[in-house]
Amino acid sequence: MPQLVTASQFPDPDAAYLALVEARRNLSDAEAAQLDTRLVLILANHIGELGVLREAIALARQTA
Repeated sequence: MPQLVTASQFPDPDAAYLALVEARRNLSDAEAAQLDTRLVLILANHIGELGVLREAIALARQTA
């Protein structure tokens, strides 16, 4: 079973971060929360492995 990769996979991590920040620009808190929810669901589907998704959820809960 695949495992969660936590090291950056982006050639330019700053650009990836900026893309996430820019996606939320000029959105209300509610709109930003909706965007975040849709993005999480899209990326969870892209992962497609329940075990990896569970690892990611556990990690996110630890660091929250």
